[in-house]
Amino acid sequence: MRKRKPRADAARNRERVLEAAKTVFSQGGPEASLEAVARQAGVGIGTLYRHFPTRETLYEAVYRREVEQLVELARHFEAETAPVEALRRWMRANVEFIATKKGMAAALALTAQGSSDLAICSLERLTRAIGELLQRAVAAGEIRADIDPEDLLRTLVGMCYTYDRPSWQAKVLRMVDVFIDGLCRRPDHQPERQAGGAAGDP
Repeated sequence: MRKRKPRADAARNRERVLEAAKTVFSQGGPEASLEAVARQAGVGIGTLYRHFPTRETLYEAVYRREVEQLVELARHFEAETAPVEALRRWMRANVEFIATKKGMAAALALTAQGSSDLAICSLERLTRAIGELLQRAVAAGEIRADIDPEDLLRTLVGMCYTYDRPSWQAKVLRMVDVFIDGLCRRPDHQPERQAGGAAGDP
């Protein structure tokens, strides 16, 4: 009787395929194929299909995995990183996620039609994750309070889709830093404005 492959080995292969798919899809273009994913993962195309019978199931698995990792990353940053830096680092991590999403945008649209909870559930989880980081920074008095989590996500997505050249990620990461710096409260500037007003009094 043929010996069955250990489950741990199968789980490792599945994880390798998902990690490889993330890399290949992030690059996009003609290389974003299942054959390229199998090569990147170091597995045969048959192994890939055993785990993911269709292209859509692979796309959805990659998408869900990325969302889960971002949620966990937000929790880690919240526990281990200063408020503003936690928000900044989480938004920068999202740039890589959006790059993966851009690489499989058309297929994701089809997948979402068959799995109506995919986009809605993911958006809710990401909004909640960034909302907790934002609230922590606001409570610390370090970020202005007149912005909500959805504003941050929409701004980030807008920046990512504005740039469409090979080097777009580096440009967006720089813009994320500029954006976060612009949200920071600067109490040291307040006395200057007050002093300016006082100077104009009789």
